[in-house]
Amino acid sequence: MFASRFLTKTKFENYDDYIKNAIPIIPENFNFAYDVIDVIASETPDKNAILWVNDTGDSKTITFKELSEMSNTVANFLSERGIKRNDTVLLFLRRRWEYWVLMMAMHKLGAIPIPSTNQLKSEDIRYRIKASDTHTIIAFDDGTIINEIKNAIPQDSNIQLIDCTEISSACTRYPKTFERIPNENTDTMVVYFTSGTTDNPKMVAHNYTYPLGHINTALFWQRLNENDIHFTLSESGWAKCSWGKMYGQWLAGATVFIFDFSRVFTARDLLSAISTHKITSFCAPPTAYKMLLNANMSKYDLTSLTKADVAGEALNPEVYERFFERTGIKLHEGFGQTETCVMLFNNEWINPKPGAMGMPSAGWNIQLLDERGRQISESNTVGEICVFIKDKKPTGLFQGYHKNEKQTASANRDGYYHTGDMAYRDNDGYYWFVGRNDDMIKTSGYRVSPFEVESVLIEHPSVREVAVTGIPDKSRGMAVKATIVLNKYFQPTDALVRQIQDHVKSRTAHYKCPRVIEFTETLPMTISGKIRRALIRTLDSAKETLVDPIKENIVTPIKNTIGINKDTEK
Repeated sequence: MFASRFLTKTKFENYDDYIKNAIPIIPENFNFAYDVIDVIASETPDKNAILWVNDTGDSKTITFKELSEMSNTVANFLSERGIKRNDTVLLFLRRRWEYWVLMMAMHKLGAIPIPSTNQLKSEDIRYRIKASDTHTIIAFDDGTIINEIKNAIPQDSNIQLIDCTEISSACTRYPKTFERIPNENTDTMVVYFTSGTTDNPKMVAHNYTYPLGHINTALFWQRLNENDIHFTLSESGWAKCSWGKMYGQWLAGATVFIFDFSRVFTARDLLSAISTHKITSFCAPPTAYKMLLNANMSKYDLTSLTKADVAGEALNPEVYERFFERTGIKLHEGFGQTETCVMLFNNEWINPKPGAMGMPSAGWNIQLLDERGRQISESNTVGEICVFIKDKKPTGLFQGYHKNEKQTASANRDGYYHTGDMAYRDNDGYYWFVGRNDDMIKTSGYRVSPFEVESVLIEHPSVREVAVTGIPDKSRGMAVKATIVLNKYFQPTDALVRQIQDHVKSRTAHYKCPRVIEFTETLPMTISGKIRRALIRTLDSAKETLVDPIKENIVTPIKNTIGINKDTEK
């Protein structure tokens, strides 16, 4: 595997050996497109880098030699169009194969790609154009996004809009060689917008060493090798695409499988793709695994699949157990952010615990800090996940928020990068996700994790989706509220509320039981599929929802919200 050139060793006896010795060697002036793709192309030109298919029957295989040459031709095309080093370029390319060619071309050119999802609307795009000082926009016309972009571009701007078809054409019309443009390791290579669950999306800037951080992601979390065909579900507009469909996978020598679907995907689509294309490794958020489990998996030949990983949101133990029962494969959960590579994961030297994030990645000094910034040494005590950076930043940690020193300073303070995510460490050293710092519910002196309560609620047969938040309570400060999407055939009744309450009380502490239950048809989500708990809290505040300790029911104008009786606390 090519990654061995950036490590002193790739085989380890145990986790301690891995932690001490799996630290990447960073060359000077490293550029992934030149120093990895072009070199692989010269040594194993016929090896497949990409296997691309869409849902209309089209397919395309791209070897490393073809990827190298196509990225050169596109770099020449972009240069002719006036794009130069440090110019920012917004990309709206869904899962088109041209995206991967463009990314390598811009790395060679020194331009800064800003991948973006096609789900954005004109107002979202307008914000991104202004925030990033966009020079060029490149988009695949899916029938709507081009119009949204045109509506977002200021009338007096010089922003150029390039259609994706021009990229395809450039691959055959421009020279297949491109003279190397030098870069520094600290130069900005790519910028990602965060999903913006609590505020406007931030611009996360990664430098040219970022791909080497994904050695941990692909080699040691996803456990990939030269024989693997790896399938990560993410669209190109999110950092998870870099996690699972590009840098680390090619360093491991694996082929990247890309499924470009124009409609809402189904479990049948995913299962058919895995079966037909003999996928060996799959990575997706818990929602996707729930979809697969609700389908008839026995209809499909999944014998090629040997590895499966989960990230994006915390894994419910029930999903882990059910997937293992169906496939015999243990889900390996990993944790990280747009700002990082994989920071915590269930590695090959430990037995995964259902629902646990695992242990720290090599090179990442992870500490749990309390509210006063002190290290927490005790087991099973909740603290903020922080990365010690005073001596040295780990490879793969972002270099800062693009054009925003204040945000950068706020995240990097007192010698730590503060993730804003809360967790605890058990007696065996496994980390367990608790929730976002601003999602935590403080009730009657207790700190309640929304995820912990959601994990209990989702086990009830009536609950299809759920979001747990806090609402004002006159005596407790906050009370626990559950916003629930019901499964088919269940009706929102007082009897069901009591049944759900009893289910929670039988499985966890009484103070975690939701005193308010609201049934709804849908939950507010970000465009990346994460629950917007902050929006639920905002909406509740606007409705002046609160628990009255005297009446012991809910004083609220919300339709379908059902009051909880006095026996809730028993």
